[in-house]
Formats: sequence, structure tokens, C-alpha cells
Amino acid sequence: MTSYCRDGFTFVPIINAELITTDLHKAAEALKQNNIIALPTETVYGLAGNAFEPEAIEKIFSLKKRPFYNPLIVHIKSAEYMTHIAKDIPEIAFRVAMEFWPGPLTLVLNKKSIVPDIITAGKDTVAVRMPNHPVTLELLNSLDFPLAAPSANPFGSISPTTAAHVARYFGEDLEVVLDGGECLKGIESTIIGFEGEQAVLYRLGSISAEDLEHVVGKLKHHTSDDSAPAAPGMLSRHYAPSTETFLTQDVNEMVLSHPDKKIGLLLFQENSISQNVAHTEVLSKEGDLNEAARNLYAAMHRLDHLNLDIIIAEKLPEEELGKSINDRLKRAVKK
Repeated sequence: MTSYCRDGFTFVPIINAELITTDLHKAAEALKQNNIIALPTETVYGLAGNAFEPEAIEKIFSLKKRPFYNPLIVHIKSAEYMTHIAKDIPEIAFRVAMEFWPGPLTLVLNKKSIVPDIITAGKDTVAVRMPNHPVTLELLNSLDFPLAAPSANPFGSISPTTAAHVARYFGEDLEVVLDGGECLKGIESTIIGFEGEQAVLYRLGSISAEDLEHVVGKLKHHTSDDSAPAAPGMLSRHYAPSTETFLTQDVNEMVLSHPDKKIGLLLFQENSISQNVAHTEVLSKEGDLNEAARNLYAAMHRLDHLNLDIIIAEKLPEEELGKSINDRLKRAVKK
């Protein structure tokens, strides 16, 4: 068995040296021409385009092969800018924005007509957030339009948390991948909407439901919808490796039930399992849920490039960010 933690095993793809850049001017010019770029956020890398231009948004959907019924998130430069694209905003939305922005929280609000219907899947609501990444905030402040930016991966695949992940997916189709280093949160934003003053949880994410409830009170949960999702991340199959993946609380039993398979393990903490295991990824030696979230997708990428027969993922504790990580792992499992 080979056992590696996050920094112990690195894939080095062949990438056009001019693709990955820190040149904000180059990125801004591409966006002004209705082209699509990749950019960093604190959660994952996104494919970004001018949120006011349907032509740019169509390119995002086409590049990702994303169904048009799945809405996008609009990224804005300040909490005040929220009123440019949303209307009838409840007081509770301003309160949570003041508490968590910039940061990994997305709000679903009633949209103004300036927001193209293609972004919202024809709905009268729009998903909005202010990202907490210095590179992307500087870019947003240099533009006179917000950015629609879903995760920079083919639809349903593992989300990217480095510029190299994006280049591996889209190297031939993008001119600019704006490099902001490794994403610090590692899983997507938490998404909530509102029914009057009642907050509704649409997607578990980098802010735990428990932390949100300290501000908004008890959340109503509505986190799955395969036909007409109110927000991204609600589809039952998502964030998935190409390698067949299983999720279990008993890793030992699952390993023993596949004696003839080349197995990769995705563990929360270190484990003594060695028999019949080709590779092990450990999300956090110390059992830290924030570290585990930050390392999740990078570990999944590494496992998915090892020509394994199966990946066995360990279910994390159902608390705080453990719920968000388990949500991603459940959606990664083939039905």
C-alpha cells in the first residue's frame, strides 16, 4: 500500500505555459470581449463570464455541458451591489450578508430584469454572492458588471480547487486561467433562500448550517431537486469522479467485499487498512473538519487519476462541516 496525505502526491499535467496567469488586465479584457475565463474563489475555481451578456452565459453552459435548467451564481463586488440585481430583498438577507460577506454564502433573491433569464433557468430568482478571494475581488472591482461563475469543471465532475485542475479540464478551450493559489475552503458556498423571513437551505457548503442558524434561526431544508432546482448543487448526482465510488461507515468491510479490485481509499483520518489497497488519501490527520473540506476535491482528483477499479470513501461525522462533506460524497456515488 502507498499512503499519502494532501501534499504527498502530485500530478503534473502538461499545460500551456501561457494559460495560467496572474495578469488581471488580461482577464478583464477577455471578459469585456464576452469571453470566458477561469478564476479563483475561496471555495472552488469558477468559469466566469459577464452576467449581463446572454452570449457569454451561453458559452459557460456550452463549455461545461451544463443543462440550462440548472441556474448559475452571480458574483458581485460588494454587499451594496446586491440591490443592482435583486429586488424586494428581505431584511434577513441584509443581515446575513453583513455577517458572512465576503464569504462562502450564496443568497437566492428576487431578480431584477437586468439579470438574463438564462442565468436563472427562467426563474424569477437569482443566486448572488460576494466571494472572499483577493484576486477575484480586485477583478470584480475593475469591472462595471458582475460575473456569473459556476464551478470550472465539466458538469457533474469533481470541482477544481487549483488552477492546474481547471487547465486539465479545459486547457484547449480557455485563454485565461487566473491563478489565485489553492482554494482555502475547498467546497462550494452554502446556499440559502427566503420564504418571507424564513431562511431555506438549498445547498450545504463551506458555512455550516449550525453557524447560519445562530444568525437566521432554524433553517428549513430543501437540498435536493432533479427537475427544477432553485439553486446550483441540488442534483442528486454531482461532484463525481469517473472512477466508481462507494461511501461507507465501515471501510474495512467494504475493502474485504472487493478482494479482486484495485482500490483507492478516501479517509477522514489515518487508518491501519493495508490489505488490497493501492492508494490512500487522508483528509485530515488531526480530524479537523475544516482541513478535510479544504483537501476533499484535490484528494478526489488524485484518486481519479490512478486507474483504480473503485474508490471507497469514508463517511465523516454528521456534524458541522462533516454534513457538507458527506453531502458531496453522497452525490459522488454512482446510483
